[in-house]
Amino acid sequence: EGAWTVPGSGRIAAPEILARAAKARVVLLGESHENADHHRWELHTVAALAALQPKLVLGFEMFPRRVQAALDRWIAGSLSEQEFLNASDWSQVWGYDAAFYLPLFHFARLNRIPMVALNVERDFVRAVGAKGLAALPPEKREGVSDPAAASEAYLARLFDAYALHPEKKASAAARTDPEFRRFVEAQLVWDRAMAQALAEAVARNPDALIVGVMGSRHIAHGDGVPHQLESLGIQRVVSLLPWDHEADCNDFTAGLASAVYGLPYTQPAPAAPAPPLLGIQIETIADGVRVLAVTPGSIGEATGLQAEDVLTEVAGSAVKTTGELKAIVVRTAPGTWLPLKAKRKGQPIELTAKFPAIK
Repeated sequence: EGAWTVPGSGRIAAPEILARAAKARVVLLGESHENADHHRWELHTVAALAALQPKLVLGFEMFPRRVQAALDRWIAGSLSEQEFLNASDWSQVWGYDAAFYLPLFHFARLNRIPMVALNVERDFVRAVGAKGLAALPPEKREGVSDPAAASEAYLARLFDAYALHPEKKASAAARTDPEFRRFVEAQLVWDRAMAQALAEAVARNPDALIVGVMGSRHIAHGDGVPHQLESLGIQRVVSLLPWDHEADCNDFTAGLASAVYGLPYTQPAPAAPAPPLLGIQIETIADGVRVLAVTPGSIGEATGLQAEDVLTEVAGSAVKTTGELKAIVVRTAPGTWLPLKAKRKGQPIELTAKFPAIK
């Protein structure tokens, strides 16, 4: 705990591994998205790297390419936290608790470290999984090139993950099934997209250290993004992972990463109350947020919301996207009322959603 280890070799002093990482072209930092300690470790590691290599660029799996302008405006200081989360469509494209990530985003802004969107639209990856990459026209590929083929070890690990889905029938022959092959292709496209964005950042910033922040599974064992970076000709890639106290030691094998950091045992936090929900299905349209359906027995039904209502204002703030509506609802405290303005068949209406107190 509290120390760096090279899998297969043993302990390594923090100054040594950090100095080695600071001299790389790309450093990959892995995380479990809902683990607060992973995010703290990422922030501390980025701060240490910044002390050794002042020219940094931070790339994030959390953002698709289309929101790059929002990242640029955040670093320039022209957006507040909430404006940044809205402009980057956080609740739609990522959805994990922004509080985990904001300290690192603030570190980047305070130090004027460029942030780069590494990801692609989820619909693109889903389409590959459903139809295969060859079925997508070039204009739907967001500039992503054909990925390098998966190694046999990566195929085995992907099959293990695939077989965890209860609807999949795992068998010895399933690795040859077209559905599994499309699953693999979708994963490779995802890895390739992030690797390609990192490689492009390397080309644009030849004197900077490029740091990529992403889920650990895209990094572990050199299979995902590191493999795709190698195929793109990027040398000197360092992969760093956090290692949890309760992790399976059988997974701690040589080649897992350049180094891992041992995290101490943390007492599990009590389960947080579920965020408030209106119980409606929604979509963004030109006039606001349209209600597609209302769940029976929900707060939305008790409020009087109906399908085809168009929400235009919530808690005194105009809402133009589903992300803006969700962000306001999530911030609503239990036991409070939420005023809504909407249009029903073109006519303005006012409603009040009443959220029950936590018992």
